Amino acid sequence: MSKPVAPRRASDRRPPRIIAVVNQKGGVGKTTTAVNLAASVAAAERQTLLLDLDPQGNASSGVGVSPRTVERSIYDALIGRATLREIMLPTELESLSLVPSKQDLVAVEVELVDDPQRPYKLRRLLAEMQERDPFEYVFIDCPPSLGILTVNALSAADAVLVPMQCEYYALEGLTALMATIDRVRNVNERLEVEGIVLTMFDPRNNLAHQVADEVKRHFRVFDSVIPRNVRLSEAPSHGKPALLYDVQSKGAQGYLSLAREVLANDARGSRDQRLAR
Repeated sequence: MSKPVAPRRASDRRPPRIIAVVNQKGGVGKTTTAVNLAASVAAAERQTLLLDLDPQGNASSGVGVSPRTVERSIYDALIGRATLREIMLPTELESLSLVPSKQDLVAVEVELVDDPQRPYKLRRLLAEMQERDPFEYVFIDCPPSLGILTVNALSAADAVLVPMQCEYYALEGLTALMATIDRVRNVNERLEVEGIVLTMFDPRNNLAHQVADEVKRHFRVFDSVIPRNVRLSEAPSHGKPALLYDVQSKGAQGYLSLAREVLANDARGSRDQRLAR
């Protein structure tokens, strides 16, 4: 395990880019995308935080942290018992840190039911973290629902990245998600859709191509496509991102390509903002 990242000087600090990985439909590669994209960005020597906001804790176990061994998790931070710094853990990648999750996170909706600020808990925690932590990117793995945890992620995020499997019901779910994003923009005007990433893609499947073509007519879709890949499926059982398990596998290469796109888009957006000033 590497050491936790050290604070940086205030003069060097810029706000991290916060990307929520969201899809209310389960089984589409959401956690796989959050883990492997975060790891791939960290491999590019960008200080990166993976924040596990799913009570199943699969993103945590995907980078080698078993939820059963976690003493304090994102649950403790959301209910005010800890800061993100206090629960943060290192990972095998020097530039990647983890805010873990575990099963008790399912109780957060009950704990916060009478709190009028419940949609903004994560936003405030991340704002506090920026005071001393050097992260350039934060990736939030959201649960497969559009409940209070996902709303917290959307309220805190700069952008949404949507993993999508090319199947018949995918477009219906996408429409519901976009409606939720539009509603959250009332309280988070900066929220944008980073793009759709096609996951578990099988080029031999005609339906996959038809759904992909339809999505591309309405949304921004990343050029990088994540294929069905056995090594990508095996990696979580070893507690490793795919690039540490088998960097030459098609799955690992797909996420490295996606990371390059995300970084290029961010650099392009930052340049455009400077020119607009």
